[in-house]
Amino acid sequence: MSGLTERQKLVLALLVRDYVERAEPISSGRLVDNYQLDFSPATARNEMAELEVAGFLYQPYTSAGRIPTKEGYRYYVRELMGEDRLPKHIQEMIRHQFYQARHDVDDWLSLSASVLAQHCGVAAIVTTLHTEEARFKHLALLSTRGRQVLVLVILNSGEVHQQTLVLDEGMTQAELTTMAGQINQMAAKMDAKQLQQVELPAGNPSLETIFRAVRQTIHGSEVVVAGEIYRDGLANMLSAPEFAEPHKAKRTLEIFEDRAMLDDLLTKTIFENDSPGVHVIIGGEDVWDRLEDTSLILASYGASDRTMGALGILGPMRMAYNRGVPTVRFVSELVSELISESMNK
Repeated sequence: MSGLTERQKLVLALLVRDYVERAEPISSGRLVDNYQLDFSPATARNEMAELEVAGFLYQPYTSAGRIPTKEGYRYYVRELMGEDRLPKHIQEMIRHQFYQARHDVDDWLSLSASVLAQHCGVAAIVTTLHTEEARFKHLALLSTRGRQVLVLVILNSGEVHQQTLVLDEGMTQAELTTMAGQINQMAAKMDAKQLQQVELPAGNPSLETIFRAVRQTIHGSEVVVAGEIYRDGLANMLSAPEFAEPHKAKRTLEIFEDRAMLDDLLTKTIFENDSPGVHVIIGGEDVWDRLEDTSLILASYGASDRTMGALGILGPMRMAYNRGVPTVRFVSELVSELISESMNK
């Protein structure tokens, strides 16, 4: 990916932007004429052919122009898009809408979904506020078969989370019980941040695997949605040509309404990920098969350096990332600011 020339980067960036607007394959002649490039259509065609070989573009049929692939979009977002900020007048417009609303968190979250859908022209999702701080209470480990272990994590709220892990080596039930006792002692009443700072004894990969699962459970439980998910803009998404076919429209509707998948997506993307800021998921990142035609732009919001929920947009891969990313970032920062102010009054 890093081997692209500056001209290839330019061609890819312009082609993505043009395709987002037109939803039609982009020819070399159009690219040169539309952006008044200082090289010929033949040169642009050669660069597009190289980008196709590299996996960033593809030609849907002979004699057609090119369109971006998943990898093309991913490279564009990571390397070419830059740190766009919303224009000041749009920031002020959005800020005014929020300050006109009642000083109520639910109103802010509902408005967030509406604003995101309106300004980005796609669908929006916003999770409700998660206010209870998750803390570790108890761990139980049960041997099932071979190297498989059933992990039961109980939180301070009484919630019970379970998952099955495959360890590097088999362990007896007595050994598992001893390890559970060790973790129960080390992790007593800790939250996700405290668990992150625990230093484990070296040379015990099974302990590391189980402790990591405990930590991820606590971290994820702080934001798994306990209440409503605000949604808006589904009609925007269904009007995109990518979802014109009935089976694709049906799958899009199912994704939009699938609470369990959204919980899993948000938990794995935002709340088990230590990197802050906006997260862009293109084509399911080859993890969520049902999202192969879809992109999401997500960010967390919160108060006092604590994550409390998530918001973002959902649309076709042919999404205006250069508008969506700064809009999601700005709205998440604004909601966080409003919540912090309300909590400090």
